[in-house]
Amino acid sequence: MQSQTLNISLPKELVKKTDEAAKKVFKNRSEYIRDALVNQLKDESDWNGIFEWGSKIGEEMGIKSEEDAYKLVEEYRREKYASKNRT
Repeated sequence: MQSQTLNISLPKELVKKTDEAAKKVFKNRSEYIRDALVNQLKDESDWNGIFEWGSKIGEEMGIKSEEDAYKLVEEYRREKYASKNRT
């Protein structure tokens, strides 16, 4: 992988914590920050995929607003509570 050097400013306390954390996992500062960025970008991508899937399912179910979603959740909870109390 081709690398590019970046200069960033961080608070001294954050640098200290980063160095301590990197040392615990036997990495240097650059490796630790690089891994953190890769993980953050992956997490964001994963969450975006989940939200896109949820939006698609919501459209298929006719959900047009958060209020519609809350109503469905509340209805489900009421039905589940009622069925629990019948037995």
